[in-house]
Amino acid sequence: MKAPSFWNIKEGRDAAFVLRTLLVPFSWAYDYFTQKKLHETKPVKLTIPVISIGNLTLGGTGKTPMADLLASTLDGAYIVSRGYGGNIKDAIVVNPQIQTAQDVGDEPLMLAAKHNVAIGHDRVAAANLAVQNGAKAIILDDAHQNPAIKKDVSIVLIDGGVGFGNGFICPAGPLRERPEIGLNRADIVVWVGDKTLFEETLGKFNIKTIFAKIVPVTKQFSGKYLAFCGIGRPEKFGASLKELGVDVVDLIPFADHHFFTDDEMKHLKARAKELDAKLITTQKDIIRLTPSQKMDIETLEIKLEFENDGDVSEILNLLPKV
Repeated sequence: MKAPSFWNIKEGRDAAFVLRTLLVPFSWAYDYFTQKKLHETKPVKLTIPVISIGNLTLGGTGKTPMADLLASTLDGAYIVSRGYGGNIKDAIVVNPQIQTAQDVGDEPLMLAAKHNVAIGHDRVAAANLAVQNGAKAIILDDAHQNPAIKKDVSIVLIDGGVGFGNGFICPAGPLRERPEIGLNRADIVVWVGDKTLFEETLGKFNIKTIFAKIVPVTKQFSGKYLAFCGIGRPEKFGASLKELGVDVVDLIPFADHHFFTDDEMKHLKARAKELDAKLITTQKDIIRLTPSQKMDIETLEIKLEFENDGDVSEILNLLPKV
């Protein structure tokens, strides 16, 4: 689904006050079942260190680039994911030469090109499979609200562009749980991007915070581009392109994790031809395209970059020594 625009608007006509109010009872139910699961589940303790990456809001905050960065730094690490969007439910180690995004989900497939990745709807089974395959540490992707595995370090990422949005829990807003509860389980916050909302968002919380930003991997783009993507916040993709000086004639958004049909791709390619432009998309989107669909489409590659050189070490130093 596409995130409603009112989720990130606190006041004014576009905040959709009436609709938001009508949705609040559903938010209470969402919060009740989230907290019930957190309180009633007994976490499984693994024999190796576990670091969790998550957020307090729905949508993208930079979890995938964060997992990529940690896995590149932490020797012998396996990334463990639910495999959201994929058809395979059993625990497997992802092989990008065999599986597709339809099988295992776009993010696990993308990460598996560089790192060891295990997926499974049962995260404990996926983590145990990783241990059996020689993992020395586990990086749990999108696991802050999943209590199945005991975590040694819990990282919460916050998108600096929106903070906690309108401050309401889903579906009245973007929050997965109340910040005061979610941050109480976190060891460290990674604030990603613009710092304008930092004090308003986290000023009353006493939690260690480090700062990072999403940056493009150097690449030269020439000519006009028609951009398209199916990610949590499409406008972030457009902003990144413009920061690079890319001439973007239009940006066409789709739902997060959207699998593109042949007809949709034909339409996009025809529209690009009309505009005398080339198509460009994100790494997560290109991985969901078939070989024929992705022909003649360029990709913007990104990475997470910390403000200070020692920030990654500061996170890893929180892990227990084994």
